[in-house]
Amino acid sequence: MNPQAPVYVRAEDDAWLTMVWYRFYAWRGRRPFWAGLFTLFSGFPIAYFPYADLRLGNLSLAMATTGGAGALIIGILLITLGLALWFQEAIRVFAGVASILLALVSLPVSNLGGFGLGFVPALLGGALALAWVPGRQANEAPADEMATPAGDTSKAEAMVGGPQAMPAPRETETAYASETTAHADGGRNSAG
Repeated sequence: MNPQAPVYVRAEDDAWLTMVWYRFYAWRGRRPFWAGLFTLFSGFPIAYFPYADLRLGNLSLAMATTGGAGALIIGILLITLGLALWFQEAIRVFAGVASILLALVSLPVSNLGGFGLGFVPALLGGALALAWVPGRQANEAPADEMATPAGDTSKAEAMVGGPQAMPAPRETETAYASETTAHADGGRNSAG
């Protein structure tokens, strides 16, 4: 395949697909998407295996237990938490803690958490939900820099070094240190 060969794309066929992909990509970036996906998919094996009648050749494996109702409730709650993480990203901490606790409860209630197929993704989804932090726009200033009161100039005076806001030397310091001044006081500043 020649990388310099012209590529002909019919715009009317692929434009809508590209637009849908970019909208989905932007939507996914503003929420804990992977946490919701793992939590959502963890509910299915937890709810399914207590009611399943698995057949391996002539061997019938029935997992119906008294905890079947509990497993169904845990599975439905995990599915609900996964969807909530997608559409209500503000509850990510609650949903993360709840999915981890539900995964731990599913071990004794739901056949070892759906044979681990529901337990492991629920733990991973809960951990991802707890770790996800919403991003901020590139032109948005951090909240602690905007919250400086008008009369408090101590922070503003200390941060006059330049565009990277590097601290400038104090009045009693020089911008450089020679070998004798750096070791004379043991590397400590006696002025402050």
